[in-house]
Amino acid sequence: MARYFNGKEVELLAPAGTFDIFETVIRTNCDAVYFGGPSLNMRMMRKGYNLSYEEINQAISIAHSLGKRVYITLNNLVNETDMDDARQYLQFIHEAQPDAIIVQDFAILSLIRDMGLDIKVHSSVMMNVHNLEMIRFLAELGVTRVVASREMDLQTARYLQAKTGMEFEYFVHGDMCTVHGANCHFSSMLFGMSSNRGQCMKPCRWDYRVKKDGFIYPTEYPLAAKDMNLYEYIPELIESGITSFKIEGRMRDKEFVTMLINSYGDAIDRYIADPIGYNRSQNSEEIFDNRKRDFSTAYAFGKPGLSYINRRYEGTGKFYSTGKVFSTPTPERSIQEERLNEVKSAVSTVQRPSSAPADLSIRVNNAAQAKVAIEEGVEHIYLAGDVYAPDRPFTKQEIIELTAMKGSSNIYLGLPRMMTELQFEQYAQLLETSDLGIDGIVVTNVGAMHKFRHLGLKMIGDYNLNISNNQAAMFYQQHGLERFTSSIELPLQHFTELLEHNNVPMEVVVHGTPVVMYLELDLYDNTEVFDPIGEEENKYVHNQHLVLMTDKGENPVYRDQYGRNHLTTAKEICYLPLLQELLQAGVRHFRIEGSTYAVDSLRKIIRTYRQALQSPVQSAALYTELPPVYAGYTLGTLSFGQVAQEAEPVEAVLQK
Repeated sequence: MARYFNGKEVELLAPAGTFDIFETVIRTNCDAVYFGGPSLNMRMMRKGYNLSYEEINQAISIAHSLGKRVYITLNNLVNETDMDDARQYLQFIHEAQPDAIIVQDFAILSLIRDMGLDIKVHSSVMMNVHNLEMIRFLAELGVTRVVASREMDLQTARYLQAKTGMEFEYFVHGDMCTVHGANCHFSSMLFGMSSNRGQCMKPCRWDYRVKKDGFIYPTEYPLAAKDMNLYEYIPELIESGITSFKIEGRMRDKEFVTMLINSYGDAIDRYIADPIGYNRSQNSEEIFDNRKRDFSTAYAFGKPGLSYINRRYEGTGKFYSTGKVFSTPTPERSIQEERLNEVKSAVSTVQRPSSAPADLSIRVNNAAQAKVAIEEGVEHIYLAGDVYAPDRPFTKQEIIELTAMKGSSNIYLGLPRMMTELQFEQYAQLLETSDLGIDGIVVTNVGAMHKFRHLGLKMIGDYNLNISNNQAAMFYQQHGLERFTSSIELPLQHFTELLEHNNVPMEVVVHGTPVVMYLELDLYDNTEVFDPIGEEENKYVHNQHLVLMTDKGENPVYRDQYGRNHLTTAKEICYLPLLQELLQAGVRHFRIEGSTYAVDSLRKIIRTYRQALQSPVQSAALYTELPPVYAGYTLGTLSFGQVAQEAEPVEAVLQK
């Protein structure tokens, strides 16, 4: 089955959570169906969902007999624990021959190449594809379709598709998230449940209040997105070059999904048959009456602002698919002696001593912080690409002055997490026409890696690349990274496994308040729309910064020069008491996230870690002498052990 409008293919892509739902959905007015198998996909939380290997084979056979396509989601981040399963699963997929798989982790692309498999690959929305250089890089790797970033508007999609010829898939209906794809680590920090592994506990749907400038604002659910609904915008989607219209809903029931598919399918057919007389609102009432949340067009036509935020049914604290409570406000776990000893014991099982010297790296937000780092002899200084207000981005003159005085330090220019075509032009002009004296760049997306590799600068991979396994680390190394920063959301067992198996220089964030939500949504708008309902000072950060507050604590939200928001942990990650064990495990690069600290506090932190690296046996004692600046200390995701997916290993399934 295929639909065409002026020679352009139009595909309606439907979800299926079980084989029973698939058997119904594949016979509806859709062109293709996507589903997950027994492991390694983003919908592993609900028992009884996803397809077995036998069911996958049956589904492919049924779909192809009807002239329709099947795509399998293999869109989790992959840990070392998963690698054997991934290899066997990919071998099965190679033999089963679906029309494509949907992938997040570059380890999967690397395995397909290494194993010589014939599998078509589409990039997942969790790859957060958002610029021309990313698409060009993916095309070189053989990726045949990209799922657009949730924050991509249709005009940008049209431009990128026209420039590259790449097939575009775009979410047109369903559950959305306010955080950039693969840039939410909040669930991991609070529960050890990774949103990048399909285990999100939805802290974005809690009841928060906003506090800023000493005032409290009645924001209720400031992170809770409305559902996407582009039913009335079929013409604009087609005109923008979108090939595949994707409906979210692998955890939805059969009746609801069937209603959506048939409604969208009928609308597409009506538009193709009579584009001039097409009534875009026809039959939209049924979709509206069966909504789970209120609707939005999200970023399809530009930034939606606070109109993107949902109120309908928020506060129930339940997954709509299961009716079960997902979570309630929870504080980040403080460091407890018992857990600290467990972590030390686990890390000490990895013995990979190295004669290479250990060094410090630090991310800084302004020139004053950078000068402190230089004075203290920090080996690697990262000038932030996303600069928190009230500071301004580093000027060319500031960079030149800092590199002139850097001494033995290496200075790297950080890049923004999300890079538009304008930002690529700006950074290309700066890097290619100026002698800045920098030693390298900190890359935050594969597009930047692809664009700037020819400059010959050292490239350091930031933690938002979510590198969680050695296969992915080697992939990035092959494409130019000198070293990478490990994912900040690895629970204890997965972290120690990465330490044991990794063969690429690795940096570990050991101190500071890392960003756990990176948002296009500007939460500061709330302070302009709502009237305050009370007065209260921020507890730990300056009143000029916004905080999200529950009865369990306050999380600072920093606004960068682009208006994007960076929600950080309330407590500081502190691995100082683990330093000796990390050194014995082979870690040689230790990072301080320094952007939020006053210079005096930053100097003290640097000196403490320097002393600990010089005399690791003192690290536990030094820890007791370094008071936290913010709400306390946490081990982050090392507070949690292994979080197992609700699925059997592939080998066990195949043996059955």
